[in-house]
Amino acid sequence: MTSDDEAFWDQKEMPFTEHLRELRNRLLIALATVGGIAVLLFWPSQYVIRWMMEEYFRGIELHAFGPADVIFTEFKFSVIGGIVIGLPLLLQQLWLFVVPAVHPRTRRMVYAFIAPSLLLAGVGLAFAHFVVIPRVIAALLSITDAVATPTFGVAATLNFVMILLALFAIIFQTPIVLIGLARLGIVTASSLMQHRRHAIFGFFVAGGIAAPDGNPMTMALLAIPMYLLYEISIWIILLLERRWSFDSAATRRSPSSESKGSG
Repeated sequence: MTSDDEAFWDQKEMPFTEHLRELRNRLLIALATVGGIAVLLFWPSQYVIRWMMEEYFRGIELHAFGPADVIFTEFKFSVIGGIVIGLPLLLQQLWLFVVPAVHPRTRRMVYAFIAPSLLLAGVGLAFAHFVVIPRVIAALLSITDAVATPTFGVAATLNFVMILLALFAIIFQTPIVLIGLARLGIVTASSLMQHRRHAIFGFFVAGGIAAPDGNPMTMALLAIPMYLLYEISIWIILLLERRWSFDSAATRRSPSSESKGSG
């Protein structure tokens, strides 16, 4: 696409049925991505689950209370793994669905987000693995040991762990989402600063809702990273806004300078 095409891009109106067809195609790609990754993860999931049991619940025996508990747990693990690993492509499909209403220069931004999205998902998983999950499980075990003998079911226990891992992989996408919204002009760095108090309150409410165990420690461990990522996003957007305004000014000056030269 040339610069002239970008300067005079046309928002083509699509009929409602075409929007539905486009939505269906995007959903099919997203489902195929998650399903394909889940199929690949299903067989090795048994080894990963065994490692998770030894890593997080060393010395505690997990029990299967039904003949299908382990199979369902492996299936859930594979699906969650498919969502986490396929998250960049899922975000891309969401972006491509709304892209007809976006300037061509802005559309290219999505491709620059894929690598950072994968990196942030990995950082979120590492943060959950090394910081959050060991502390949460240790706190819960100390509470349990005070009144009962821990006898945990493999399905419920590993669901708890997998939800925490998936939550942090998604939470660490906050900068990607906010920068994308800023590039679309929906939010600005100044508006994010003005709503900082509301964001903090919202993060702690979200942490309370998302915490699988209802533990205040888990709530804080969910809310604090969200707030820190929110602050980091503001500073990144501040830097990017200068660049975007400079590029926009250069684009506006370019046609006028060309007309003067031709005259």
